[in-house]
Amino acid sequence: MKSSEKTNAVRALAQKKIPFKEHIHSLPAETNGAVIAQTLEQDPACVYKTLITTAPRSGQHYVFMVPVAEELDLKKAAKAAGEKSVEMLKAKELLPLTGYVHGGCSPIGMKKLFPTFIHSSAEEQPVILCSGGRVGLQIELSLADLRKLVPIRSADIIADRL
Repeated sequence: MKSSEKTNAVRALAQKKIPFKEHIHSLPAETNGAVIAQTLEQDPACVYKTLITTAPRSGQHYVFMVPVAEELDLKKAAKAAGEKSVEMLKAKELLPLTGYVHGGCSPIGMKKLFPTFIHSSAEEQPVILCSGGRVGLQIELSLADLRKLVPIRSADIIADRL
């Protein structure tokens, strides 16, 4: 993949003149996020996966960002969103809803802006990496710069480790 291949996320960042760095890899979409972090020689604590959920009662969609080595706790996520429950969006619904495919879903440049939450550990990171809108493209930027495009709230949304 060439860095010149622009995604909605890259275009949105460029349009707002937000500084970012591209990280490119050739791993398949099914690759574990921790393996991607290792391949890019990045700390898994600062590489975030973007997960899309739906609330059955309200029909509202929510975006949750968690470190790649962690799991989203659906009960904590629902509480953060003020919902009784949330469930993961079915893979076939991802592209029509967001404009992105599984493994390449970026919180930036979705078809519609959804309420977005990031695990509170992101507040401690000087920079984070998230999908750049295509499998194989990660974008590095500060949380403050990400918030210039997406209104993100921090919350405790990861599953407790045993």
